[in-house]
Amino acid sequence: MFRKIIHVSTKREGEIHNLTPEVIVAVHESAIREGLVHLFVQHSTAALTTIEYEPGVLADLARALSVLAPDDTDYAHNTKWGDGNGRSHIKAALVGPSLVVPVAGGNLCCGTWQQIVLLELDVNAGRERTVVCTITGE
Repeated sequence: MFRKIIHVSTKREGEIHNLTPEVIVAVHESAIREGLVHLFVQHSTAALTTIEYEPGVLADLARALSVLAPDDTDYAHNTKWGDGNGRSHIKAALVGPSLVVPVAGGNLCCGTWQQIVLLELDVNAGRERTVVCTITGE
């Protein structure tokens, strides 16, 4: 087993950070040839997924998330805590905090256009995000 922490600094809500290069480095550092990469973001207003990292698809994803958790809805979280990020928590819960990608021949098994991304969903700008990357196998 090999573990590496990936740190990401974000500036604004809606930012999508491509983690694929950092994960590829971690796989090579691990020397694991066959196994799994598990990624987990340690924050309740960020999420992980895969997507074609292309401006049109990224805009479509942002629009879809805004339909599922709109800006102009009342959120009980905002009433209790006053931080205005109720929608951020909902979006993160819908997408999810973790992702598993197979490793074969010492490489990630992502599709041709598939990239691993961190979604910054918090309305409060300027966050430091921590992603735990655990690689298991042989």
